[in-house]
Amino acid sequence: MTRVDLTDPDQITDQRAETLAQIKGAFGLVPNMFRAVAHSPAALTSMWAQFGALGGGALGAKIGEQIAVAVADRNRCDYCLSAHTLLGKKAGATAGEMAGAQSGRSDDPRTDAVLKLATALVDTRGQLGDADVQAARDAGLSQEEIVETVAHVALNVFTNYLNVALDVPVDFERVPLTR
Repeated sequence: MTRVDLTDPDQITDQRAETLAQIKGAFGLVPNMFRAVAHSPAALTSMWAQFGALGGGALGAKIGEQIAVAVADRNRCDYCLSAHTLLGKKAGATAGEMAGAQSGRSDDPRTDAVLKLATALVDTRGQLGDADVQAARDAGLSQEEIVETVAHVALNVFTNYLNVALDVPVDFERVPLTR
């Protein structure tokens, strides 16, 4: 049972209304995660802006979704795992690519390097060693891609914690956690 009421987007008329309308336009509905976070105008605005900014970043939407499922599985967030598996497929990933990403791996060397860095960030709670960053560089990741990977992980930790802590009901086809 959710630990916070889910807002009714049709009843919101303040500054959040425009953001929720954008979210509805993107998804066809306002997913429960956004209905939960909408209690805080600042958190809603921040989350939506971060998704928009990172979606158009150097890593691209597909890799961003692969990072999201890797982070979600490690943080045991079935909401984000389910949502981002669907979004990853919409971004062009195959079911196999998303399953691999959930385990923090990819057959594509660049994506694999990103996922290794992302999962190391989660596993070490941001306390990367020099070798972790050097491995990303050796795999060909640019400084921009390394920084953007950290940003993706940070955004996904926020959404994972929100959904897990507040027990937000999953409104996507469930994907089983592996961890």
